[in-house]
Amino acid sequence: MADTHRIQFEPVGIEMEVDEDDKILDAAFRQGIHLMHGCKEGQCSACKSYVLEGDLQMERYSTFACNDAEVAEGYVLLCRAHAFSDCTIELLNFDEDELLGGIPIRTVGTTVAAIEPVTGDIVSLRLRPAEEFDFRPGQYVDLTIPGTDEHRSFSMATIPAGPAGEIEFLIKKYQGGRFSGLLDDGLAVGDELSMTGPYGSSTLKDGHVLPVICVAGGAGMAPILSILRHLVATGSTRPVRFYYGARTAADLFYLEAIQELGAELTGFEFVACLSESAQGADGLQVEEGNVTDVVDRREAELHRSEVYLCGPPPMVDAALTLLEASNVPKDQIFYDKFTSPATDGA
Repeated sequence: MADTHRIQFEPVGIEMEVDEDDKILDAAFRQGIHLMHGCKEGQCSACKSYVLEGDLQMERYSTFACNDAEVAEGYVLLCRAHAFSDCTIELLNFDEDELLGGIPIRTVGTTVAAIEPVTGDIVSLRLRPAEEFDFRPGQYVDLTIPGTDEHRSFSMATIPAGPAGEIEFLIKKYQGGRFSGLLDDGLAVGDELSMTGPYGSSTLKDGHVLPVICVAGGAGMAPILSILRHLVATGSTRPVRFYYGARTAADLFYLEAIQELGAELTGFEFVACLSESAQGADGLQVEEGNVTDVVDRREAELHRSEVYLCGPPPMVDAALTLLEASNVPKDQIFYDKFTSPATDGA
């Protein structure tokens, strides 16, 4: 049986226990401590922290997320770290409201309710949980690939009070994808899937008053739809602008749903940003170019807004560069950085 050690998190003064076999981030989740996190696979740096005292060792991780010099200095990725003594860890990024007030992470069974294509490469997957499953707009879950211990992360497009209790996911198909390949041949209505979550800190913050700017691409539409639906359901009066990046008009979807949501929001504006061709986009507000370039052209006061991002990693990286250049405070930027399915076999 593995030894158990005490972990002290500073500067928040929170303590917990962790077994040597358990990764620190996973142990924190189970004990109701919601640390900042992203990919949970050692590929991003969202959970990077600093070891003040103690013996920690990491499983395999990307040196892009934590390089050798940082490791030598004492930095660690909590999603890959195991404790072999009592430890004191300094959290570099944390949300005080979320730390002890997040929704408990748990695993529930679900039944496939619908699988429907919405574009040539994006599919709507609707699941019906076997029990009530709460989450916040903008969060995601891990869906287990049937017959394996592997999982893939997908954001919810709905809010918890969705129709018939169903939760919708928008999933981009990739050639050879382990999970997305099942959407064409392998999953059917009535099949069962295991779902674990909710994860993610890119959540809409109730009580905030700044205008909301949403920037998305591809299947990143999902968490933005969840955020828009929550704003409508709560009667929010915050101005909202939604920039969605696609290649052509044929890659746009759910336009009617967006229009209906926008009609219930204050100062809502939806801008389709088409990087290759604007042909066939009649009746839409369209800007040509990459979505981040369009945002740069149209938003002169980004620093006076809260910005929510979701999309392919290159889009998120480009948006973060733009937001930094625009002097947007970090506590006004919300995103969960997923690893690229093109490299991890989604």
